[in-house]
Amino acid sequence: MFLAARAALPGSTVVAVGSIGEATAEVDRRPSCSMILLDFHLPDARGYSGLLHLQHRVGDVPIVMVTAREELSLVEAARALGAAGFIVKSTPLDDITRILRRILAGETHFPDAAPASPVIAAAKAKIADLSPAQHDVLMALADGHSNKQIAHDLNVTEATIKAHLTAIFRKLGVTSRTQALLAVQPLLGAGGTDVSV
Repeated sequence: MFLAARAALPGSTVVAVGSIGEATAEVDRRPSCSMILLDFHLPDARGYSGLLHLQHRVGDVPIVMVTAREELSLVEAARALGAAGFIVKSTPLDDITRILRRILAGETHFPDAAPASPVIAAAKAKIADLSPAQHDVLMALADGHSNKQIAHDLNVTEATIKAHLTAIFRKLGVTSRTQALLAVQPLLGAGGTDVSV
């Protein structure tokens, strides 16, 4: 994938990282990022939580999901969540380079047999109005973190986390942590997320 990115973006700097946290730091350091290649398996991501987190950070920068798994449900989810493309790692290098060039030109790429999932699209619509801070709290909640741990990780008080949770519950139309997690479960799926910026 690294070689394909170099070929698709001649003269660009290609940076590889091993976690969503590292990807976030790179994106903050390099605001002119052209594309993100996001592997589905990283230690600090669950399902598509890495994609959702980075989308809040990078706005219109295309994010391409990369995985060894050729599952239709993963492709459907990536499309519904607004990824710019989905590439299976076994794709020949020349094809990957062509796909990345097309995505940089504003196109999308998904395997042909992958329709958009209305269930995932509906779940994404539920979180569309969350602020970046609320989104971070929800993703930490999905990872099973306590209010105290989330507050520590985000460098805020527990009272701030409680206020965010109240706003999240209101926006999702739920009244508890469990209901909030059920509302976003289609977005999380299984697995984790590798990033090249």
